[in-house]
Amino acid sequence: MDSIIFEAPFNSLSFGNVSFNLAREMFKKGMSVSLFPFKNSFDFSAFADKLDPSLKEWLEESTNSRFDNYKKDTPCLKVWHINGSEQRLSKNSFLYSFYELNSPTLTECILLNSHDHTFFSSSHASGEFKKSGCDNTSFVPLGFDVDFESNEGKRLDDKIHFGLIGKWEKRKHTSKIIQAWASKYGDNNDYQLTCCVVNPFLEEKKMNELISKALSGKRFSNINFINRLKTNSEVNILHNAIDIDLSGASGAEGWNLPSFNSTAKGKWSIVLNATGHKDWANEENSILMQPSGKISAYDGTFFQEGSKFNQGEIYDFSTDDLLNAMDIAVSKVKNKEENKKGLMLKDQFSYEKTLDKILSEMESLV
Repeated sequence: MDSIIFEAPFNSLSFGNVSFNLAREMFKKGMSVSLFPFKNSFDFSAFADKLDPSLKEWLEESTNSRFDNYKKDTPCLKVWHINGSEQRLSKNSFLYSFYELNSPTLTECILLNSHDHTFFSSSHASGEFKKSGCDNTSFVPLGFDVDFESNEGKRLDDKIHFGLIGKWEKRKHTSKIIQAWASKYGDNNDYQLTCCVVNPFLEEKKMNELISKALSGKRFSNINFINRLKTNSEVNILHNAIDIDLSGASGAEGWNLPSFNSTAKGKWSIVLNATGHKDWANEENSILMQPSGKISAYDGTFFQEGSKFNQGEIYDFSTDDLLNAMDIAVSKVKNKEENKKGLMLKDQFSYEKTLDKILSEMESLV
């Protein structure tokens, strides 16, 4: 497939990173793309310091000339949430999306059935919708972002450094993870926890309240909360600085880029064996925790009970299991045990493979 309509967001969030990487692979293939960036704009701030000028020029030209070869039957790939995916730019419409929960709603199924096919970033998501009668879905995994390849950055020589990366949410168990870590290592300066957990959809006052509540108003000498990082290069430096990743203890994910990237860079990640994690994390490349059960996903902010979207449950874990997993991770770091299987994820999952699989499926259905 040489020609495509591509409708996608280009920003510093997860959707934007996926869109950028897919577009970069289209550029490498020399494809003819009618590009429709959401809101008709690009936010390259996350990629600016590493953005190939030729790629930037191609993205802009593919947008400016998008109607030159526009045809109603040219296949369209849209990267977006299920909510808001209803508009079609082509009679051959394909959606790439994320889903974390377990109770697809009638509205979500109607929207998926309005597309020829929907690709999900996890087999869990595709499976949940197939159980609800949406047979036009499949799983296409994400890949390792080559911009995270470098090892630039400094590690803490005299401490074991834990990292927690990803916006603060109940779904991600942010508060529970921090509380558990503080109970075990708080004020023990042989250990450090760096939290990059600012949720851009929450006001600063609310973020401060959440942090204070999680730590019962206490301050710990070895827990560091940092501002939201503006570039992927800065995020990469943080990945390189830590020894152990805690982001994988999230209760529901479509893939979990922070934990996946940490693991693929050879870090030891503590990962809950559920939802999108099951497609890349295993006992050889991660420290797996088994779920203790399920709890409601509703948080009154991002997941509203009774909504037409995002209904259901997330997976939970035992705090004792998390503390035990921390012991295992610390032992591996102290023994300088290399995560060789984690490093292999870079080759197993790439955006080139992601795009190839999407295009192959699209071609078979057009």
